Amino acid sequence: MFVGREAELAKLESLYEQRSFQMAVVYGRRRVGKTTLINEFCRGKRTLSFTALEQSDADNLADFNRAIASFFNLPASLGGFSSWTDALSFIADRARAERFVFVFDEFPYAAMRNEALPSIFQVAIDRAFKETSAFLILCGSNQGFMESSVLGRKSPLFGRRTAQIKVHDLGFKDAAKMLPGLSAQDAFKFYGCFGGVPYYLQQLDSSVGLKENLARLYFDPMGFLYGEPEGLIRQEFQEPAIYNSILRAVAAGANRAKQIADRVGIAQTTLPRYLKALESVGIIEKAVPFGENPETSKRGIYRLSEPCYAFWFRFVMPYSSDIEAGLGQAVVNALPEEQLNEYLGHRFEALCAEWMVERAKRGELPIPATTVSSWWGTNPAKRAQDDIDVLAADRVSKRLVVGECKYRESFDESAEIDDLEGKRGLVKGYAAFHFMLFCKHDVSAATKKKLAAREDWRIVTLEDMYID
Repeated sequence: MFVGREAELAKLESLYEQRSFQMAVVYGRRRVGKTTLINEFCRGKRTLSFTALEQSDADNLADFNRAIASFFNLPASLGGFSSWTDALSFIADRARAERFVFVFDEFPYAAMRNEALPSIFQVAIDRAFKETSAFLILCGSNQGFMESSVLGRKSPLFGRRTAQIKVHDLGFKDAAKMLPGLSAQDAFKFYGCFGGVPYYLQQLDSSVGLKENLARLYFDPMGFLYGEPEGLIRQEFQEPAIYNSILRAVAAGANRAKQIADRVGIAQTTLPRYLKALESVGIIEKAVPFGENPETSKRGIYRLSEPCYAFWFRFVMPYSSDIEAGLGQAVVNALPEEQLNEYLGHRFEALCAEWMVERAKRGELPIPATTVSSWWGTNPAKRAQDDIDVLAADRVSKRLVVGECKYRESFDESAEIDDLEGKRGLVKGYAAFHFMLFCKHDVSAATKKKLAAREDWRIVTLEDMYID
């Protein structure tokens, strides 16, 4: 099933319509849907497609030769090309006579076996492909390699790309389309535990409950997601043990640099390079209170930004020995409901921010917001620490939309409304003119009546975020 990716497809199509040489770099973590996106774009277009494998350079070149021969209907008697240079020269020559898309998937696998390959492509582009109307797509799952050896300033290919597309996980609404028949509440639970990676979502059985899917995919040694996060860590990084320990520490609640270093048992001075590497591939994110510089703020915290990793390192990794012993179902059954709800509460805050971003893109917030963030610090009125779960800011007019996120069955609605309005002036230099209360369920009739005449207030339920 192909869902979402409208912006990415539109970008590729706009380039294709220019009828000149184009080089699009498409990358993102494994299984996120890069190849599916490319296949959708190539539908109905004449396409030479090749996927490199983790094998020798000679074997990749041999496979490349077979793809060329098949695409151009070359007779077997011609034999293959003895070098990548010759093969690319032949493709460029044919591109002068006919237009086609040329997809080189998993480019890092080939380039890691032949370090000259980026330079070979650079020469082929500069001397031949630029004079054609070929549409070249270089695709890869090793994000570090793609950003340094294809897009980086020191790469021979730097400056050749006409577009770069980093493919991210699907958002809640698109992910929910892959989970037919679920209510908004259940769809969010699945999204919060499995995330928006299309291939993961395809493994789910929405006809059975959340815990049945958790047991089958996470808590079974043969389950598809049991070893997935560790496998991706091994693919991206050379010291997987340290990265695993860092992620386990963050998942367990150690969200500041000193706490993480102490939990892992490494020097705090060595921690930043590991954290930056994890940030670069989108596994964790560093957050600072809105208005502060991420580079200089002393109040920065780290959190797992990808739900699959967040769930796995929080609930699966600590019980790996029990799971290996065949007790995975028992572990799932014993998961404390309050811990699972606490975890989903954090994912709910992320969903509220996601919803705000989408509304801001469409110009559907009460202000022309250019930033969606959160804030924490001292509340002078309370003489205590306080926070704003999610906010949207108009940096020009210095106006805010401030929001509170409540993933609870019930709460004191009047108290929350008063508390949120009391945060009106917490962000220095800004004033809050609009308020949003994000709720798991709809509020009471009395609360609706109380806010009916207030143009500066909006209640947003999980159901709203599901359908809107």
